[in-house]
Formats: sequence, structure tokens, C-alpha cells
Amino acid sequence: MGEKFNQTRVKYVPEDGSVPREFFLDVNRMIWERGRGDGMNVIDARWIDVSNGLYIDITGLSETHPNKHPGRWFCKNYHGYHTSELYPMRETTFEGVPAKVPYSYDKILIQEYKERALVVTEFEG
Repeated sequence: MGEKFNQTRVKYVPEDGSVPREFFLDVNRMIWERGRGDGMNVIDARWIDVSNGLYIDITGLSETHPNKHPGRWFCKNYHGYHTSELYPMRETTFEGVPAKVPYSYDKILIQEYKERALVVTEFEG
């Protein structure tokens, strides 16, 4: 994805006739380095809405230590997940578009952001 689509602008025209959107994919040049390093490159890519600057961080997971931690997948920021927490992925809808989420999405979100992540529906700054 990084080699082929980095620095790509994507125009999205919703089928419902709402306002078209444009997004930009920014892939970190350190995406192939799976270690944390100095901690300055833990996000692998960003999907950016160019109309308002809002973005979604894209973080890759790797089975970096299969002998020491078999079935554990880690990001560069030391977050670890068991294969059973990720798969099989669940089908859902996000803003009217089909999407897939990790099998134990609720457990993962609560671990990272506390239970409020599943209850609070308004942005709080």
C-alpha cells in the first residue's frame, strides 16, 4: 500500500448525493521498520480529510516475536493483541459504508481509551 499509494489524493462521491469528499494518504517513510525506535514514528500512515484536516491514524500490526509471543500481534507503540481478539473480523457499517472491525473491538477500545470510548458520543476537545 505504501509503495503504490503514498501521497495519493482520493475523491469520494457518496452514492446518496451528499457532498463529495477528498482524502489524502500519507504513509510514513519508516513504515517498514517494525521496531519502536526513538518513538517518533509509531504511526505508519494517515488518511486525511483535506477539507477539514481530520485524520485517521493507520497503525500496522506485526507478529514481531513469534517464538517468544506466538499468536501476539504488536504495533510500534507496544500495544499487543492475541489473534483471537482480531479475527474473525466483524462486519459493521461506519458512516453508512460497510467496514470490518476486530472481533473483540469493545475489549480493545476499553483497554486503550477506558469504557467512556463506548458511551460518549460527542467529541470533548
